[in-house]
Amino acid sequence: MLQRVFLIFIMFATTFSMSSCIITSHDYDVELSCDEFTDNHHRSGEFEVEVGDKIRVELCSNATTGFQWDYETTIENVVEEEDHDFEESEGGIPGAAGVELWTFEAVGKGTTEIQMEYSQPWEGGMKAEWTYTITVTVD
Repeated sequence: MLQRVFLIFIMFATTFSMSSCIITSHDYDVELSCDEFTDNHHRSGEFEVEVGDKIRVELCSNATTGFQWDYETTIENVVEEEDHDFEESEGGIPGAAGVELWTFEAVGKGTTEIQMEYSQPWEGGMKAEWTYTITVTVD
């Protein structure tokens, strides 16, 4: 009888300790179309996340105009870029806008801003035609 109680206790303790090791992270998505920048060229958003959470940002972009998105963070080691990609428009219409996809991961506690600008990167090119500022607080 004592062995049976001991085995049940061991099984419970093992199950409980394994369940506490499960890492749960959340994904947050934001999509901004070209139309959303028409009336307001400067957009912003806020996220409260935990370490390990990911923020996916999908922004309208048209590489044929010479514009592209770039970003800076105000404080390092709070979020890191995990991925950046460009997807052409559906149907592959030449000159049509596609989207730039950014994935950021929360890596440390604190608050930072991700300041994104849609600009032509060469000297004399248009700067900050559109902006998207994301305030990220990692708990």
